[in-house]
Parts: sequence; C-alpha cells; structure tokens
Amino acid sequence: MQTWQLQEAKAKFSDLVRQTVHSPQTITVRGEPVAVLLSIKKYRSITKPRQNLCDFLQSSPLADVNIDLSRDQSANIREVDL
Repeated sequence: MQTWQLQEAKAKFSDLVRQTVHSPQTITVRGEPVAVLLSIKKYRSITKPRQNLCDFLQSSPLADVNIDLSRDQSANIREVDL
C-alpha cells in the first residue's frame, strides 16, 4: 500500500486513482493516516451483502441430504474430575 501526503495526493490525483487498481492507497495529513482510496472492485467486494448461514445452508447442493446427527451411545465416555 502506497502512502501519499495530502498535498501530493491533490497534485497527482489522477496518478493516485490509477494506483488503486494495484492496491489501496493511504492518504496522510501531518504524517497521520486519515483516508484510504480503494478501487471500485475492491470496495464492492468489501461492501457486498453477505448471505446469512441459514440461507447458505438451505441453498447448498447438500440441503436435501439426510445426515444422522444423533450421538453414538455405544462410545465410551470418560468422566473428568475438575
């Protein structure tokens, strides 16, 4: 990620925008990071709505597969002293 001082970012704005294709660009004021400029592709990947887990599982190709989730009662369970 390249860092630009605000004055340089204003003077070379076209170059700054072009560089976002390669990586996000940090803009600083008095040496402190104050902003990040991203490509639209990166911005959309970060802000796209995420599917919740329930919807994801329901849309899975394995949604109709019956899986036995009952516990195996024949397994030896060891008790632990606390």
